[in-house]
Amino acid sequence: MKKLINKPDEVVKEELEGIALAHADLVKVHFDPSYIVRADAPVKGKVGLLSGGGSGHEPMHGGFVGKGMLDAACPGAVFTSPTPDQMLEATKAIDGGAGVLHIVKNYTGDIMNFEMAADLAKAEGIDVEAVVVDDDVAVKDSLYTAGRRGVGLTVLMEKLVGAAAEEGRSLKEVADLARKINSQGRSMGMALTSCTVPHAGKPTFDLPEDEMEIGIGIHGEPGRTRMKIKPADEVTEMLMTPIIEDLPFKAGDEVLLFVNSMGGTPLIELYIVYRKAVEIAEKHGLKVVRKLIGPYITSLEMAGASITMLKMDDDLVKLWDAPVKTAGMRWGM
Repeated sequence: MKKLINKPDEVVKEELEGIALAHADLVKVHFDPSYIVRADAPVKGKVGLLSGGGSGHEPMHGGFVGKGMLDAACPGAVFTSPTPDQMLEATKAIDGGAGVLHIVKNYTGDIMNFEMAADLAKAEGIDVEAVVVDDDVAVKDSLYTAGRRGVGLTVLMEKLVGAAAEEGRSLKEVADLARKINSQGRSMGMALTSCTVPHAGKPTFDLPEDEMEIGIGIHGEPGRTRMKIKPADEVTEMLMTPIIEDLPFKAGDEVLLFVNSMGGTPLIELYIVYRKAVEIAEKHGLKVVRKLIGPYITSLEMAGASITMLKMDDDLVKLWDAPVKTAGMRWGM
């Protein structure tokens, strides 16, 4: 295992210490329990947005805390759900009187712990709603989930819902928007290599040098199929076709196209995938009106990529273009 770490047990704590030093203008980092909140939290009269999950997917979620996106994020141990006490304290820290929305990826531990935290927060008089993200078309159930996994669409939802909350929309309006986004977006990923969790010290799974896995999860969960490595255009077709067919997207739809690195894949390769993905979208009569390309929801150092496509409308385009200022995403400010 080759990693720039000190001790495996200290990885998340030391990462949070680095975030606190690097982004003190944007966020405050709390320890014991650990959570990250925007520097001006709580924002009075604004719906608070909280998400979280295992560390190792940076910049998600802590890198998306700030104006125009999340109000707080709870980092668990690497690939491990945060705990209810983290979620409860973060919920209380961002409650500005308009309620709090929990954005939860569909993993069993996340679902259970966010539900417990929501119940505890409600008992303290905080109005809490939760929306589950389950956009992965690759498999119905996995090692970590009952139902589809929550993957790349989470990033888009946090940006769009964050803009809506910043506008002053109500908790119901923000939650309804999040559910609409979940219903209109689909994702699928692939891997060229495994990744190594610091505590484990060895690759999560074995993938021979000449093979790839199609439909992989962000924790290294198995996908649909394993095969010999194919050219980028063929791989892109394998990811795009199930996405388009699943919703289904139809001719005339306007879409946001998101090509994501799993951590170890450079931009030069992502742009090769993006050009083919646009060609495939246009062949199906889809118009790409917005895009996002880069490492936004990663799996440590895994080489691979995922594609997410979201059906857009005028409101979603306006929310996407709205200003955002976080460590991991910023424009318009």
